[in-house]
Amino acid sequence: MNKAVSNTSPLLYLYRIGKLDWLPKLFDSIWIPEAVVSEMKKGRCKGYDTPDPENYKWLKIVNPKSLPFEWLSSDLGAGELSAMALAIENSERIVLLDDALARKIAKAAGISLVPKGCGYLMIFVKEY
Repeated sequence: MNKAVSNTSPLLYLYRIGKLDWLPKLFDSIWIPEAVVSEMKKGRCKGYDTPDPENYKWLKIVNPKSLPFEWLSSDLGAGELSAMALAIENSERIVLLDDALARKIAKAAGISLVPKGCGYLMIFVKEY
């Protein structure tokens, strides 16, 4: 199976339909950067129902060593930027992203994206 790095949205979409437990069935290891944890915590503080990564032992919090400076001017959130940077530093991992701009930048940077079948799964979940 694959190893992955996830942004906030794929986790949130699966959580909202009660299928977050699909991810450890699809991937051996799933990392999230602290920026993703922070985004979900901010959502909970605002009253949104978001997952708490501490409740999912299969999620490992790992931070990138750095962010490519050329990405900082893009219109991407901290979670997307950190997840993509972590994927660059760990090329054996694919990145879970739903944002079109993030996917375009990731592809241009040579980052492995979710396999086509899983990509369709994420689209289905987002539309659910």
